[in-house]
Amino acid sequence: MRKHASILLAAAVAVTAIMPATAASAFPGARQENQAGPARDVVLVQQSKKQVAQKYKRTKVRFVTDQAPGTVIVDTNNKFLYYVEGKNRATRYGIGVGRDGFGWSGVVKVGRKAEWPSWTPPAEMRRREAKKGRILPVVQAGGEDNPLGARALYLYQGGRDTIFRIHGTNQPWTIGQNMSSGCIRMMNKDVEHLYARADIGTKVIVVGPGNRQGAVDYNDRGVDFFGTLFGFGG
Repeated sequence: MRKHASILLAAAVAVTAIMPATAASAFPGARQENQAGPARDVVLVQQSKKQVAQKYKRTKVRFVTDQAPGTVIVDTNNKFLYYVEGKNRATRYGIGVGRDGFGWSGVVKVGRKAEWPSWTPPAEMRRREAKKGRILPVVQAGGEDNPLGARALYLYQGGRDTIFRIHGTNQPWTIGQNMSSGCIRMMNKDVEHLYARADIGTKVIVVGPGNRQGAVDYNDRGVDFFGTLFGFGG
């Protein structure tokens, strides 16, 4: 009997040892080389119980604007991004925006797009975080633990990279908050939805501090019930 119990105990220990590796491989896009370090944070991200407020969830809205269909309008004050569908229609997404001192405004274009992008934090950011005792990588490969999430749309102005992006996030509970260093963050499922529709060259109007976007007319009139019911705009 004792010998039989010892065998069962050894088997249980072996199964327990295997489980963490199996669980880590269940995250699509996670990089093998990160599993000894940053991948631990992936588990914490996935287990967060914080929920995104209902108003920040993707929805179709009645939207009046002077901008052409296909234009992206980012309202940093109210934490919404709009993709103009057509006359009086738009898809609205909840977003996270720059914290105090990192907000901005202007008219830019999507100059590049990437799936599961790598992250290259600016040297200034690395120095700033180093002073707080946090060492950032020079380059971090794309994956579940990457701050840029599943997709990134790189914003250009005058043919040059502004260093600002519209991207996903591995911290969805930050949607609706001022948390970033100036980038526009979206839930991964939302940035994937936008990514499939906003082509390179898409006009992006960022309404925010300084009003450098100039005069832009838009009015969110609430949920488009018919558009939601019949699927207008995809």
